[in-house]
Amino acid sequence: MRIIRDFKYVEPQDKGASVAIGNFDGVHLGHQSVIDIARTQGSAISAPLGVLTFEPHPRSYFAPDAPDFRLMSPEARSTRLEKLGVERLYELNFNAALSALTPQEFAKGVIVDGLGLKHIVVGADFRFGKARAGTVEDLVSFGHEYGFGVTIAPLIAAGLGEVSSTSIRTALTEGRPRDAADQLGHWHRIEGPVISGEQRGRELGYPTANMSLDGLHLPKLGVYAVMVDILDGPFAGSYHGAASLGVRPMFGENTPNLETFIFDFSGDLYGTSLSIGLVEFLRPELSFDSLEALIEQMDADCLLAREILAAK
Repeated sequence: MRIIRDFKYVEPQDKGASVAIGNFDGVHLGHQSVIDIARTQGSAISAPLGVLTFEPHPRSYFAPDAPDFRLMSPEARSTRLEKLGVERLYELNFNAALSALTPQEFAKGVIVDGLGLKHIVVGADFRFGKARAGTVEDLVSFGHEYGFGVTIAPLIAAGLGEVSSTSIRTALTEGRPRDAADQLGHWHRIEGPVISGEQRGRELGYPTANMSLDGLHLPKLGVYAVMVDILDGPFAGSYHGAASLGVRPMFGENTPNLETFIFDFSGDLYGTSLSIGLVEFLRPELSFDSLEALIEQMDADCLLAREILAAK
């Protein structure tokens, strides 16, 4: 997959794609449906499959001090999109100049002159241009004027209603990772490098791989049964585990992170990239009267997590 970040400097071989446009936070079933339509339309006109998105997320650009809301990092998003067969990722820098473009300036300057797109697929609620003034009807009109095709994809529903990043965040906040997975089409995953920690888990007989949660929406704090993918290095592969997502109240910490104990594993993972899939919420964060009580609870957590993951 090729990644293009500046619409003003695009190689000829990177133009002419059939693209899905959106923020694609989580790459949920609705996003996947839009991408599949772009794939089908691209095949009909021999155009590569592309995704057009923005970085930083426009919501972060306009409200930089708002609480973290993203379901995945840009790196995790690009990994997921590549797995879906996306050949061109137009990850445009969202800045003052881009945000000031009128809908028509965006259509002419970015879609046509910049990227030379052949076909565009968007959701029915898509808005674009300065102050989100452009509608899907405007996009269709610009397509007729400038010579690119437009398909409006219907919104997708799952068991709990319309699929959206907002409803996925709600499910995660409430400790319902399986409901989130029903809308995502995959386990909600937290990806990133293993960072150094206090090594308290090792002292307790439960060595953990620690990961930062900076910039990400926080699921309900507590202990989870998890799927673990080690993405690189000599131990690359898939494993089961139990993870604590939170602030470690037993030790007076206040910065949330993710600590994962990988079952039946021994090895140094510092600097390695992991992908942790949340499968089931086991219990909230607790404080214990003694380290012995904490270890006893960790034993019980891991036993329960093993049972859940064996039956999933």
